Amino acid sequence: MSARNANGYSVSQGKDGQWWIINYHGEQVAGPLPTKAMAVEVAAVFQDEREAPAAKERESAPARSPRRKK
Repeated sequence: MSARNANGYSVSQGKDGQWWIINYHGEQVAGPLPTKAMAVEVAAVFQDEREAPAAKERESAPARSPRRKK
């Protein structure tokens, strides 16, 4: 397997010859792509969606600032 880093992602070729974009957890997040050049181009602009907040964070209300009277 050949690999290259781009934009914080690893661009790796699978045994089938296809190219994949791998995040730092080792998960395939995009692909398969037919060429290394295409995979590097996609990785250069790729952004994962923000993960859902932990259950504890979802259950608590956001901090509120006191309102000012006019």
